[in-house]
Amino acid sequence: MEIIKTDFLIIGSGIAGLSLALKLKELGEVTILTKKRIFDTATALAQGGIACVLREDNHFDLHIQDTLIAGDGLCNPEVVKLVIKSAPERIQELLNWGVPFDRDPENPGRFHLTLEGGHSRKRILHVGDYTGRAIERALVERALEAQNIVILENHFAVELILDRDCSSQACKVAGAYVLDLHTPQVKIFLAPIIALCTGGAGKVYLYTSNPDTATGDGLALAYRVGVTLANMEFFQFHPTCLYHPKAKNFLISEALRGEGGILLNPEGKPFMQKYDPLRKELAPRDIVTRAIDMELKSTGGECVFLDMTHLPSDYIKKRFPYIYETCLKFGIDITAQPIPVVPAAHYLCGGIRTNSHAQTDIFNLFAIGECACTGLHGANRLASNSLLEALVFSHQAYLKIREIFPQLRGASTNLPKLKTPEVKEIREEKVFISHNWDLIRKIMWDFVGIVRSLKMLDFARRRISFIQEEIENNWGGLYLDLDVMELKNICIVADLMVKSALSRRESRGTHYLLDFPHKSEEWAKDTLISAKF
Repeated sequence: MEIIKTDFLIIGSGIAGLSLALKLKELGEVTILTKKRIFDTATALAQGGIACVLREDNHFDLHIQDTLIAGDGLCNPEVVKLVIKSAPERIQELLNWGVPFDRDPENPGRFHLTLEGGHSRKRILHVGDYTGRAIERALVERALEAQNIVILENHFAVELILDRDCSSQACKVAGAYVLDLHTPQVKIFLAPIIALCTGGAGKVYLYTSNPDTATGDGLALAYRVGVTLANMEFFQFHPTCLYHPKAKNFLISEALRGEGGILLNPEGKPFMQKYDPLRKELAPRDIVTRAIDMELKSTGGECVFLDMTHLPSDYIKKRFPYIYETCLKFGIDITAQPIPVVPAAHYLCGGIRTNSHAQTDIFNLFAIGECACTGLHGANRLASNSLLEALVFSHQAYLKIREIFPQLRGASTNLPKLKTPEVKEIREEKVFISHNWDLIRKIMWDFVGIVRSLKMLDFARRRISFIQEEIENNWGGLYLDLDVMELKNICIVADLMVKSALSRRESRGTHYLLDFPHKSEEWAKDTLISAKF
């Protein structure tokens, strides 16, 4: 079995992993693992942009307040201040790395800023309506140029390796078992510093805006070694994904509503004034999503509509070229007809609990990006704060790693006896695997979705527990088949989400519980869950 040593092991190739790698390359050799291609990330799909206070008509306190309001009482105020006040410096780094943010056509010396739901001012920097793709491309180009960065595609991290002495305060992670999907063979990567930058878990739901890679891998890796996870019940549903039988995971950016888009119910009537009379379409995502859900249930419709037709055609084409061209492929001209949209699972607000330097319970294991719970988002993420969070916490992680790396580099590690896992092949029909995949996702969509009840959650808990047992009995160990390995991870994540949702007896942010429809001060705290051994 091949053993590969590196200074820094980063699992994930989105904005969190790449920006961290570009900083760490000055300290040593960086290895980035990504289970598919390097561009197969949620970052590359992000349309809207990055929130940052840049103009004189805006200031940090307003952005801080907007974030706290959206987070519905669960944000960590100190973390919110850290992230928002760090934003201008992190944006400058992106500019230095070559990200071409749009300029104001009337004043090219300034950036073009737009408005999104929950924001009280225009503060969203963007590159057309494909901001994430532009960022991913710029960061990948810089990483490929660097001599000290190695990128390995089609490498799936299966299990973290702990130092043998993990009963003490000095518990640390030593490396990871990794399945090379090319060969296939198991490799062992050893590193004094490991960072989980694996993204979210939207594929745990039947309908999601997330890429196929979003199967909660980092969450499952961390949970299996006893790291604490927090607020797993808070999964944000994006109000507007394209509703079309041939469209898969295509988001209709919040920026359309920021530019004046109006939501219409199946009968063609505006409805947001009933649910949030002041902010209407620009209310936070949890409010807009529940409003759409209620309209669909009350009318029996399959989708609502986002109407942009009152805006000039040329402006729509120039401002939203990617959305315009994609919708046109499906026979929808957004300049002339409303866009059919439905909510879809979008963003996990909870995740692996970290401190302000992205450290987990294990001091040399870091978690950054959507897989982490930093305290920024609370019970509901404010639009366009996610890419910013990844940038800020990759920098915070770099500062801590720079401090601790000299003492870890070359330090002795009490490795456990390294095993050579057997890589198995699926011998029965894959229909059993795909059935369980579909079953978990349907259970989560139907019973752990936008609106929940204790009865629904308990039903989901019992069904997922049964599936977990079946997986363990039939597909234990390491499989060449990626679907099997991902199935194990989404089952763990689904179980954690259901248990966390059952434990929160109130409605707050993205967690709406019919049995307890109001917030309670008793529950103004994080939900923590771990598998301590």
